[in-house]
Amino acid sequence: MIDTNEGKLLDICGNKLYVEHHNNFENHATLVFLHDSLGCTALWRDFPIRIAELVECNLLIYDRLGYGKSDPILTYERANDYLEDEAAILNELLQTLKIDNAILFGHSDGGSIALIAASKYGTRVEKIICEAGHIFVEDITLKGIYSAIEMYKTTNLAQRLEKYHGKKTEMIFKAWTETWTRSNYRNWNIEHLLQQISCPLLFIQGEKDEYGTLNQVEKTIEKVSGKAEKLIIPNVGHTPHREAVELVLENVIAFILSEN
Repeated sequence: MIDTNEGKLLDICGNKLYVEHHNNFENHATLVFLHDSLGCTALWRDFPIRIAELVECNLLIYDRLGYGKSDPILTYERANDYLEDEAAILNELLQTLKIDNAILFGHSDGGSIALIAASKYGTRVEKIICEAGHIFVEDITLKGIYSAIEMYKTTNLAQRLEKYHGKKTEMIFKAWTETWTRSNYRNWNIEHLLQQISCPLLFIQGEKDEYGTLNQVEKTIEKVSGKAEKLIIPNVGHTPHREAVELVLENVIAFILSEN
């Protein structure tokens, strides 16, 4: 059984990142979970551990800089290529832990980071599961973010996030919303990187995702050079691993265990 209480701070690229690394299966691949724009290790709940135990993979989960138990960020202003910076941090983390057989599972921002990492540091990546990731900005993306901004103002969203991020909550919320709604971010696009992805890819998306259309899926599958498949789930929004957990588990496990 995987010990869910393991966790430590690692110095990566000059900052302390909170990392949970479970290296229980010698010479087996390592599942790496990459959270979304408001997420953290704790918000994955038991989902990563369930998969890792069923497929007998090692497991790495971490809080990105500014999130959860990791060091805070000093400013909410992000460069347009900040997700590429996140992929570089991921690569440094994999190097530090001597992981060269990663299976990346990224949700939302984490999905984009997984795609970028596989395109730039592909020798370390065996497979990718991209859940509700983005390769460009759409009108629906901005509509969803503006809706989140309104919820932050009018509901207890801030208090719920503070449970996981503490005093860092407002900074990470502004970093996400003010970056993606900035006028010059509208042209952000990583399609040019996708052809460099040669490992197998599973793209999971809810048909009612409030932050992206199915164009995100179709364009990604069309442009990667490796084998790619999709799982489109009806009546599900931006978080299929919570909204349709058993279906997602079944498909992810089959994908990881498949001979590609």
